[in-house]
Amino acid sequence: MKSIIMAGGFGTRLRPLTNHLPKPMVPMANRPMMEHIIELLKKNSITDLTALLYFQPELISDYLGDGSSLGVDLDYITLTVDLGTAGAVGSAMRRIGGEYTTLIISGDVLTDIDLNKAVEFHRKRKAMATIVLTRVENPLAFGIVITDENGRIIRFLEKPGWGEVFSDTINTGIYILEQEVLDFIPQDKEFDFSKDLFPALLQNKKPIYGYIAEGYWKDVGSLEEYRQANMDILLGKVAVNAPGEEVGGKGVRVGKGSRIDFTSKLEGAIVIGENCRIGPDTRISNSVIGSGTVVEEGAVILDSVLWENIRVASGAFLQENVVGNSTEILEGAHLAENVIVSDHCRIGRNATVKANVKVWPQKTVEDDAILASSLIWGEKWSRSVFSTYGVTGLANIELTPEFAAKLGAAYGASLKKGSFVSTSRDAHKTSRMINRAVMTGILSTGVNVHDYGVTPMPVCRFLARGGSEFGGVHTRRSPFDPQLLDLKFFDNKGMDLHPGYEKTIEKLFFREDFERVPMEQTGEMVFPIHGFESYQDGFLSKIDSKAISTAGFKIVLDYSYGSSSRIFPAVLGALKCEVIALNANLDGTKTTKTAEEFQKAMDQLSSIVRSLNSDIGFYLDAGGEKVFIFDETGEVLDGDTALNVMALLTLKCNRDSGKKGTIAVPVTASRAIEKMASTYGFGVKRTKTTARGLMEAASEEGVIFVGEQTGGFIFPQFQPNFDGMYAIAKTLEMLAMQKAKLHKLLREIPPSIMVKDRVPCSFEHKGMIMRRLSEDSHGLDTMLLDGIKINFGEDWIAAYPSQDMPYFHLVAEASTEDAARALVTKYSEKIKDWQKP
Repeated sequence: MKSIIMAGGFGTRLRPLTNHLPKPMVPMANRPMMEHIIELLKKNSITDLTALLYFQPELISDYLGDGSSLGVDLDYITLTVDLGTAGAVGSAMRRIGGEYTTLIISGDVLTDIDLNKAVEFHRKRKAMATIVLTRVENPLAFGIVITDENGRIIRFLEKPGWGEVFSDTINTGIYILEQEVLDFIPQDKEFDFSKDLFPALLQNKKPIYGYIAEGYWKDVGSLEEYRQANMDILLGKVAVNAPGEEVGGKGVRVGKGSRIDFTSKLEGAIVIGENCRIGPDTRISNSVIGSGTVVEEGAVILDSVLWENIRVASGAFLQENVVGNSTEILEGAHLAENVIVSDHCRIGRNATVKANVKVWPQKTVEDDAILASSLIWGEKWSRSVFSTYGVTGLANIELTPEFAAKLGAAYGASLKKGSFVSTSRDAHKTSRMINRAVMTGILSTGVNVHDYGVTPMPVCRFLARGGSEFGGVHTRRSPFDPQLLDLKFFDNKGMDLHPGYEKTIEKLFFREDFERVPMEQTGEMVFPIHGFESYQDGFLSKIDSKAISTAGFKIVLDYSYGSSSRIFPAVLGALKCEVIALNANLDGTKTTKTAEEFQKAMDQLSSIVRSLNSDIGFYLDAGGEKVFIFDETGEVLDGDTALNVMALLTLKCNRDSGKKGTIAVPVTASRAIEKMASTYGFGVKRTKTTARGLMEAASEEGVIFVGEQTGGFIFPQFQPNFDGMYAIAKTLEMLAMQKAKLHKLLREIPPSIMVKDRVPCSFEHKGMIMRRLSEDSHGLDTMLLDGIKINFGEDWIAAYPSQDMPYFHLVAEASTEDAARALVTKYSEKIKDWQKP
């Protein structure tokens, strides 16, 4: 008697647990399913075994070896092509040779069926093939087999409807075959048992029988069945051996080297693997705990299956879950019913994973996050929907049409029914798809939409201030990563949403607390036709067109394939500028650039400015919000220099026109700003480094200019938002009024040296680092606005945490490079030392 174990399954229905693991190796009460099958075969005196492998064969063969540790003789046949179930078995039987009766069994089921009785039945009936059958309550998902009173099969029904359920006996996938069946199995051809072989035997009136077996059998065809099968082992419903020694006769089995605190509460049947540590005041009920797992103080685990090397931190709560290898469930995390967490995941502190959610391998759910839908391909699910750049995600993976529609509905639910918002996008086809999805969500809540299509973001922000719209959403391909999309939300002033309003939308999103309106109240979609004209009229009314026209500028302008090329050429034409335009065609595939591509574009623009003797050059970002400036020599102005020059021009022009006011710059901008402002009789306001912080400053009375070091400039007399197109025109206007050249203006900026760096810092340490910085600088001249800024006379250093990355930014300014670098080095070492255990 020989047995062939079919162990080639992918385990598709058990994903994400089987993403990197063949289904026969999935642990059942801390032993692979296939090991339980081998023990069943041995128990029935079947020890000559061959395993048919296909998917990740080495994981099976490396673990089981030659079978001697289990008391059997085990060899392997690895298939390289899919021959179907019968084709694979036929190939193996021919390779094994001899006149043997062969029992075929799947390596990925859980059963304690008496196989000897099935073999006895087979031999007594002198069958060529016997199918082992079992009775189930719901046979719809299985193949039904109908037999006569002697057990001879008379009919097959493969996965019938209820109207075809003539029997409750189903095929278990356990077969007993004689060598004669090979006459009906073609060689090297795909051939299936249920669809091909058995119907052929039936048609040829060969002796094919069905043996109705008693005992436990489960296909383990779903994640819920997998967890339930483990529970059945614990409850003694199936006769398999769970590893470990029984402790105290209470149904608790514990492996070698495990330590259990005496204050822990172990309830019901539990299997604990080797080298586990169960901490004080823990509660574990009817669960499987894999080897090397640590359950810390106060954690609760109910009706769950944990694989190996898992950490369940203090206060975590797990109920009816399955958790894969090497996963961390941090302090206070809550996993609701039927949550599946795969291998190498991290569930953050106080995070909540809602019922029926699946977290795929190597994913992170951040601290305090609420995960309400399955996290499949993206690397992490954040604690919040909104980040520094709006809503950002991997296109069509994290930021899917379904996600966008739900977010649009949450946004719409925050507004009054019947109100209007705008939508717009860049030229990329994926942006169009996601923009439409956002629109459908908004419309479903009874809010109307003005869709401006492919439009620069400054135009949409300007139009939002017209009074008819309550805000808007702009969809764009991220300028930093070609795989990411950004959704930029703004209010009725065109400003980025206030963080408090973002939280309101997030709450609606996570709670799914938004009402879909009846059909007749669905919002309307309108396509305004005069948006560009309104923006252009407002633009030109706030610019001294005559001064620019008289100066007769010759400029080089790179549109970087963005949507500004749809409107800005007409404005520049009205200003009578001679323009050498680069990349002025719309191309959504080229709006994102790598660092190398960006530098190449900058070098090209620099060369053209210089070779054509142009007055100035501009590189306008694809969204139309930021601008990079080149002087008449072709030199690009770095971010700090550009901000200083723009501030200087603003101060000069406003002084000459007799105006007073304040300029606003980030806390990290150069001290040269204060020196120049003092010279010209203006004030300086320091702001946070965030876009919203700068926009809020631009909305304050008396502020005449706001700028930052990455090409963002705001002139509030037009709009309190970043607008690269207006910044270009304003730069030309101010140069014309001053009759100045950029390169010569640089000499008027007070000299200083700035050094920047960033220091790695995990998210959980950021609060501690801020506290240590504050304590360390006690008694010094400090500013706590965005991070901490510490002044040492005129020299200073600022340290502030990245909003969405695990590091701190350091910016220092001094009269010499050595002094500035010394400050950065000093505080970099402090931050590193404070993080050491």
